[in-house]
Amino acid sequence: MAEPGPSLAPEEAPSSSSLTTKELQQNLRAVKQRERPVRLLFEIPAARIVDQNLSKYVVYQVVVMRSGSFDSRRVSVERRYSDFSRFHHKLVEEFNEELEDVVLPRKHLTRNFSHEVISERRMALQDYLAKLYGVRCIRHSPHFPKFFTEPEQKQAHTLLRAGQFQLALERLQLVLEIQEKLLPWQNPTLIVPSLSALAICYRDLEQPEQAFAAAHRVLPPVRRYGLNQYRAGILELLVDLGYQLGRPVAQLQEELTLLRDAERGEVSLRSLKELVVQEFM
Repeated sequence: MAEPGPSLAPEEAPSSSSLTTKELQQNLRAVKQRERPVRLLFEIPAARIVDQNLSKYVVYQVVVMRSGSFDSRRVSVERRYSDFSRFHHKLVEEFNEELEDVVLPRKHLTRNFSHEVISERRMALQDYLAKLYGVRCIRHSPHFPKFFTEPEQKQAHTLLRAGQFQLALERLQLVLEIQEKLLPWQNPTLIVPSLSALAICYRDLEQPEQAFAAAHRVLPPVRRYGLNQYRAGILELLVDLGYQLGRPVAQLQEELTLLRDAERGEVSLRSLKELVVQEFM
């Protein structure tokens, strides 16, 4: 009696001949999705008029999203025309030649609040952001993420200093989400201040698991780029939270001790919270 042939291992993928047309199409779409380059996309879908006492102005909703990845969430902030203007002037000071073909939409002297003018400027500003992103030195510049996050980051730290940790947390989560979208074109240390502040907010809101996770996530870039002003405070926080949560902390404690012994007098003795509250003042 003939020996039975070898059976197909469960993990072996079926051959293309055994796939249906629908399955082949799904596989092709999945491959194309993986190979699609990641790009930043910007939309300004709406604007609103703010009328406060003697001040009247338009704020534009700026949406940031990424294509070519599984990160499809849309995150938005609001910016005035004056914010765009200050941003542009900073870029011109540093990248004047590279911006020859990128023009900030002009400011209207009249009819600034008419629907037609607002709609026209909204689309022009959206096109302006797309053109800026198309200039390599601009999308890699630290000015680029600051435009999308700095006001909210300053608000978050003001709230944190005032002890309003929940409100600070909400703004910091928004900042971090935008920064994560920008990370492929930025230094990995971009997220260090946000994650450090989040760790403090979670700790003071008595959410030790989330605090530990934020501090644990920020430690690798801090180590890699030698940010010792953060490193000691983060290690100290992780050790304290680790004891509270029953996590192994011996290696973290040893690293903290070695860091302080090796760089005595140079490593900041301030806690992470003391460091965080002094940022973005």
